Amino acid sequence: MSFISQRVSTISPSMTLAMSAKAAELKAAGENVISFGVGEPDFNTPAHIVQAAKDALDKGYTKYVAAAGLPALKKAVCEKFSRDNGLDYEPSQIVITNGGKHAIFNALFATIDPGDEVLIPAPYWLTYPEVVKCVGGVPVFLYASREAGFKVRAAQIEGAITPRTKMLIFNSPNNPTGAVYTEKEIRKIANVCEKHNILVLADEMYEKLIYGGEKHFSIAAASPKMRDLTITVNGVSKSYAMTGWRLGYLAAEQSIAKAIASFQSHSTSNVNTMTQYAAIAALRGPSEPMDEMVKAFGERRARMLEMLDGMKPLGLDYVEPYGAFYVMLLCDKFYGMSYEGRTINGSMDMADMLLSHAKVALTPGICFGDDDCVRLSYALSMEDMEEGLHRIEAFVKALR
Repeated sequence: MSFISQRVSTISPSMTLAMSAKAAELKAAGENVISFGVGEPDFNTPAHIVQAAKDALDKGYTKYVAAAGLPALKKAVCEKFSRDNGLDYEPSQIVITNGGKHAIFNALFATIDPGDEVLIPAPYWLTYPEVVKCVGGVPVFLYASREAGFKVRAAQIEGAITPRTKMLIFNSPNNPTGAVYTEKEIRKIANVCEKHNILVLADEMYEKLIYGGEKHFSIAAASPKMRDLTITVNGVSKSYAMTGWRLGYLAAEQSIAKAIASFQSHSTSNVNTMTQYAAIAALRGPSEPMDEMVKAFGERRARMLEMLDGMKPLGLDYVEPYGAFYVMLLCDKFYGMSYEGRTINGSMDMADMLLSHAKVALTPGICFGDDDCVRLSYALSMEDMEEGLHRIEAFVKALR
C-alpha cells in the first residue's frame, strides 16, 4: 500500500532540479559557472522597503493579523489596481498570499473541481500544469508558435473549449517567452471567455518589466463582466526585487475572494507580518529605484539581442521578447549534431552539454512545454551575460 496520496503522485518533479544541482556542484568545485537560469532580479530590495520592515519589527508588529492580509496593505493593493490597471476593487476582494505561486494554488484550489479542464498556453511557466493536476483539474495545452511571437490567438482558445472547460490561465508578460499581448489581442481573448463564461487566472507578476514601447493591459479591465470572471495574481517579487520576502496578492470577484480567504485561514493563515508592512512601502513608495532596475534590464536585453543577432549565421535564433527578463533561444537546428561524440537530441541535452563543457547554466525548454528552445535570463550582470554568450557561441561553433 502506498502512503503517498494520488493527488501528489500526479505531480511531475521539477526537471530543473538535476541541472541546478549539477551547476551547484561545479561551482562548489571551483568552476566559473555563469548562470542564465535565474528567475529573480539581481538587485537588492530598495532601502526604503527594507527600512519599513525594520520599523515594523521595532514597533513590535510581530503578531498574527487577519488571514487574508493587513487592512492597510489590502487598501494599498486596491490603490495599485486603480492607479496602474484602471480596476476598482474593495479590500474584501483582495487576498494577500505567500508569494504569487501561493496565490495561484489558492485560486485553483478554490475554483477547480476534479475533471475540470484548464486551458494553458504553451510555452508556460512550469508550475501551472502541476498545480492544475494537484487540485484534480486537467491541463489542456494550447501551443503558441514562434511565428505568432509565442502568443495564442482568441480563435485558438475558442477552438479548445469543451463543456468541461472551466478556466484559462493567461500570463502576460509571459514567463518563459517574454511575450506581451497587446490590448487588442487581450480584448479578443476576453470576448471568447465572456461568451463561454470561462474563468481567467491572469498572472501579471511581470507587469512592470516591459520594453520596446509595449504597454501592459489587464484582461480584467476589458469589461465589468470580465473583471468578475478574472482572478488577477500579482506580487512584489519581480517588480520590487523582493523575491525572498514571499508576498503575492490576488483580486477576484467577491464570492471567489471570500472562498480563497476562507481556505487560506485554514492552511497558512497570514503572510508574515513585517513583510506586509514592507509591501505597503513598496506599493506606496518612490518608483525611482525600480525605474532604474527596469532601465538596466532594458539595456541588458538590448545587448543580449544584439549579440544573438550576430550568432544567427551559426543557426541560433530567438523570438524577440518585450517583457519579463527572458529570451527563448531556438536551438532545434542543432539537434542531431554532436560534441565530443555526444549527440544533442533535445533541450535537456543542449542545456546539460552547455553546462558540462561551456560552464553555462540555462533552463531547457522542455520544462516549459517547448523542447525546441532553451531559456536565457538577463537578470545577471552585463559582464557575466556577455561572457556567457561568448561561451555559448564557442560551443555552437564546435558542434559537428
